Amino acid sequence: MAGPITIHYHRDFDGMVSAAVLAHVLREVHDERVQWRSVNYDQRRDWDDFQRGNRFAIVDFHFHKRAEYWFDHHPTTFLTPEDEAAYAPSDKWKLDTSSPSCPPIILSHATEHWGYKVSERFEEMAHWSNVIDAAQFESVDEALFGDDPALRISRCMAVAPTPDWQDKIVRDMIDLRLEDVAMRPDVEKAWQRAARNRDKALDDFPGTIQNVIDGVMLYDASSNKIRRERFAPFFHDPDIYYAVGIIPTRGGLHVTCGVNPWNPPPVDTVHVGEIMQGYGGGGHKPVGGANPGNKTRALEISNEIATLIRGKLNAK
Repeated sequence: MAGPITIHYHRDFDGMVSAAVLAHVLREVHDERVQWRSVNYDQRRDWDDFQRGNRFAIVDFHFHKRAEYWFDHHPTTFLTPEDEAAYAPSDKWKLDTSSPSCPPIILSHATEHWGYKVSERFEEMAHWSNVIDAAQFESVDEALFGDDPALRISRCMAVAPTPDWQDKIVRDMIDLRLEDVAMRPDVEKAWQRAARNRDKALDDFPGTIQNVIDGVMLYDASSNKIRRERFAPFFHDPDIYYAVGIIPTRGGLHVTCGVNPWNPPPVDTVHVGEIMQGYGGGGHKPVGGANPGNKTRALEISNEIATLIRGKLNAK
């Protein structure tokens, strides 16, 4: 009998749901022994040798030609032209860059190719994955203060108590509804902490703003004393089009850029993911990020990106 297969997933709500969905499908339909582990951008080093000799699947992350199963929706998924040439849709691989998130791709693929019947709870998870990953919130207030179980779980990711905590949440997502996962005592504790951090982040954010020029905000929230809040720029300045900033993460400094979902730019010429790919990162058209090596480089990159976007917005 073949050994267990490990599902590697991007460490966010979209990726976690993707891992849970695929784990359930592989277990129920293909009788696979399944385990899972998160992956992040820093693990792209020596990508060709990733998990060599082991069985693995990848969801919501870069294409790998040795993955037995692979599903993604990022337009920047291919790290090399050779990888792109190696990809072809199959009964085990699927890319759909039009999908707001990855779980719907897996569910529709499993239905079409493997006769899988989608449960109501996975439909709910896929819905919220679309909302969260594509910032399809009704308002900035829902994004910041919404307390639906999916939003609680997603917010908890910023204060994960241990490096493998996401793996434990995925384990429960495989068999439980979101409302049951959100009732875990450790989730409730993390959400309370995350809510306090959100409030502090909103209070502290104005002091991180370096400038706002031509609808593009540039900020530096790299200090470990400053809490991260993704939508703080649009909460404090709803008239901007883009926010470019530096934030701290477990893996080091992160340069992030995103469009204002509630005030889209007048011209649609900026592809954030492609810009970030040029700096070793990736993402989608409206949002993306990259991990620079140090603070000096992070400042250079964030300034370059803000300048580039302003130029595109002002181009005639």
